[in-house]
Amino acid sequence: MSVLDWIYSAGVDIAGHRLSLMEVIGIGFGLASAVGGMLRKVWAWPVGIVGNAILFLVYIGVTVGVDDKAPLFGQSARQVFFIATSLYGWWRWRRARRSRRTRDAHAITPRWAKGAERLGLLVTAALGVVVVQQVLAALGAGWPAPRWYYWADAWIFMGSLLATYAMARGWNEFWLVWIGVDLVGVPLLWHSGYLPTAVLYAVYAVFVVYGFVVWLRASRIERPDGEPVESAPAGAN
Repeated sequence: MSVLDWIYSAGVDIAGHRLSLMEVIGIGFGLASAVGGMLRKVWAWPVGIVGNAILFLVYIGVTVGVDDKAPLFGQSARQVFFIATSLYGWWRWRRARRSRRTRDAHAITPRWAKGAERLGLLVTAALGVVVVQQVLAALGAGWPAPRWYYWADAWIFMGSLLATYAMARGWNEFWLVWIGVDLVGVPLLWHSGYLPTAVLYAVYAVFVVYGFVVWLRASRIERPDGEPVESAPAGAN
């Protein structure tokens, strides 16, 4: 057995399905990155990049003949774009962190996206899904996949990309987009044979809801410079 074969075959069998060691490690890095994002720590970005690189190898493995599961080209491609977007987020949070007044301040202060910013997300998501599903359908899935499969994979691709960008900008909406991605991604992973991974992502989705609550609270009590928001005097409009 070659080193490559061993890396892909290492894992455990759960209820008749194989849980790859690479999947566990990649998702572990992703969860660690999500925790760092919730805490608004700069280290969340490089940790997430490592997880993206590992998961790319997991999802693209079938193309080199080391896996018998259905290929998820959208899942694979989004890891590449994750890395590019995460590099931007890493740079932006580091720059924002240096502007903070106190050493222990968070990298950014969460806020809701403005009307134009939110509209930009929605338009980009809609147009992106239409274009990406066409590309994925042209590439094929390696099996006679129904049309809805490409639409689902396209949403996962675009939603994940936009969620990462929104996180870099410090918008609360990024958690909501992730919830939408999980609502489609978990069933798609299950359908494609990545059953243990689907369960892990379902657990991850619960954490995403918690992260949204944490950011929402922070956006209500912090100023953009990290200082607490002063309460309005009693009776003030």
